[in-house]
Amino acid sequence: MNILTEKFNTPYHAAPFNGIKNEDFLPAFTELIKKSEDEINAIVSNPEAPTFENVIEALAYSGEQLDVVSNIFFNLNSAETSDEIQKIAQEVSPLLTEYSSKISQNEALFSKIKKVYDEKEKYHLNEEQKMLLNETYKGFVRSGALLNEEDKEKLQKINMDLSLKSLQFGQNVLASTNSYFKHITNKEELAGIPEAILEQYADEAKERELEGWVVTLQYPSYIPFMTYAENRELRREIALANGKKSFDGGEFDNQELIKELLQLKQQKAELLGYQNYADYVLEERMAKSPAKVFDFLNELLTKAKPYADKEIEELKSLAKADGIDELQGYDHTFYAEKLRKQKYDFNDEELKPYFPLNQVQEAVFGLAGKLFGLSFEERNDIPKYHEDVKVYEVFEAGSVKVEDGKEQPEKKFKALLYVDYFPRKGKRAGAWMTSYKNQYKKDGENSRPHISIVCNFSKPTKDTPSLLTFQEVTTLFHEFGHALHGMMADTQYPGLSGTSVKWDFVELPSQFLENFCYEPEFLKTFAKHYKTGEVLPDEKIEKIEQSKNFMEGYQTMRQLGFGLLDMNYHTKVEELEGESVKAFEDKYTKATTLYPVNPETAMSPSFSHIFQGGYSAGYYSYKWAEVLDADAFQYFKETGIFNPETAAKYKVLLSSGGTKDPMELYKSFRGSEPKVESLLKRAFG
Repeated sequence: MNILTEKFNTPYHAAPFNGIKNEDFLPAFTELIKKSEDEINAIVSNPEAPTFENVIEALAYSGEQLDVVSNIFFNLNSAETSDEIQKIAQEVSPLLTEYSSKISQNEALFSKIKKVYDEKEKYHLNEEQKMLLNETYKGFVRSGALLNEEDKEKLQKINMDLSLKSLQFGQNVLASTNSYFKHITNKEELAGIPEAILEQYADEAKERELEGWVVTLQYPSYIPFMTYAENRELRREIALANGKKSFDGGEFDNQELIKELLQLKQQKAELLGYQNYADYVLEERMAKSPAKVFDFLNELLTKAKPYADKEIEELKSLAKADGIDELQGYDHTFYAEKLRKQKYDFNDEELKPYFPLNQVQEAVFGLAGKLFGLSFEERNDIPKYHEDVKVYEVFEAGSVKVEDGKEQPEKKFKALLYVDYFPRKGKRAGAWMTSYKNQYKKDGENSRPHISIVCNFSKPTKDTPSLLTFQEVTTLFHEFGHALHGMMADTQYPGLSGTSVKWDFVELPSQFLENFCYEPEFLKTFAKHYKTGEVLPDEKIEKIEQSKNFMEGYQTMRQLGFGLLDMNYHTKVEELEGESVKAFEDKYTKATTLYPVNPETAMSPSFSHIFQGGYSAGYYSYKWAEVLDADAFQYFKETGIFNPETAAKYKVLLSSGGTKDPMELYKSFRGSEPKVESLLKRAFG
């Protein structure tokens, strides 16, 4: 019997990582796809007249075990991959794409859905049921249900190709990242780099059985090097290697793959009746149209550019004192850190001892307790996929019950939370939140979610715990904000639960939570020196506050550059036919480019967000969500950052998932639509 095909015999039916073998996956997918297809066939062959319950609800609850196994497998492919898992992914992805296409193009099933949709007035549906019906119907139409047979086959082939090519894109980026390392044997070449980082580089060298130090392109290695290394030539060399990821014409090059992916997306959009892929995507977003996104990005560009130019001039003045006549992109982080130290008299290395990972985690757990009544208890008997992972039961404070004449607060199980903090070879770069199991209600039971946070923080050494930069502190809060969205979910249907919301709404909870990191009242509760217990001094807290918007113009231009490039890729694909990826990128990031362009580097070939992740024609949503989060936190500031009534309103927003239109949900919380002025005020004063 395959361990993956039955309900798991583990606490809370958690993923049985300790019993899964790689060879279990392919047979499990084959069996579960067949089982899920049988569930669909049962809906189609039901002789009773189509109703909301026997069609729409039945479909919403189908394929539950297949979803769980897919989540397990693809999360492992991101967090603990291997050549074997990547090979299985290449076999599994077409199976899942074919299965998905079979459902979305099942005419008999769609005719039943359409009948229920056309007669929806007679069902007296509640708000969530209406949303499920509308989303189900639209989902089928957008997946080609109204196409003729020939076009359905074309669409199925396009979806299959997209699935495989986007998977290949991500594998190329990971392989390209892992294929480079810089071995350094002369310590003088590492001048300026703090001892804790040098220790990390020495550990990396030992792991590779080398003497000296090793720098890699993994973020916890690359970013500190670019920030502190005084050796400009080495900075240039390592930045060049980073900028060449999947752009060097070698085995892992992604340039042709980008063109193929964009052509496939354009073909898909045209087949479904849209002018381009951005039109197709944005129909289902808060922004609604490419024109609105371009207007939004260009408005911010106009307002942010003068601030960015001023910031770069300040850096140029600093560099000139070091004899540098022309500042380059690989100088930015180094001189930005110098300027920050000069202006605010601290650097990340000074702050790190106040932010040991365990204290930061306790702080974010405590914040969730204060705002939403959550508590976290570690479980050591729940299987994990790697020894670095920890698992927590999450509880919510409930009503008070009386036992033996004493009042006892009742606690309700809310979720499982997995945390995986440290980099390793089989883990992709960056940080993300994901889920192994969605929340939903069925047969009188509220089935709770299993959520995961994955990061790449510096590992503890034999002498030092894992110490976070302040940016990493905000990263943890960001991902925990996503996790809260998942953990607080309280909806009827799995497809509308947690983070199953419009893409340009999904970053609100994550970016919102970052704001607390800058509040002195909250910072003082956890920013304590790991050796002495000393609270982070007031002057340093003040500097953190003052530096909150440091280089905000530059960062805004960078994000706008990504957003504009993404939108242009997905609205002007025809231009790529006679043009290189590099030329296209340079053309459409020109307005946001602040440093000389290097002909040897390009970011598009490693732009995983849009070519592997879900941000195609959606990268703008980071800035869009910043408007939402700035406006939402402004409300908290007005009422008190721990105000229980405001927190209760926000909790409703989190728990509602995708059951309501996001703008209506936001207005219910805030009382008005979000104002772009809230972001501009926070960013530029």
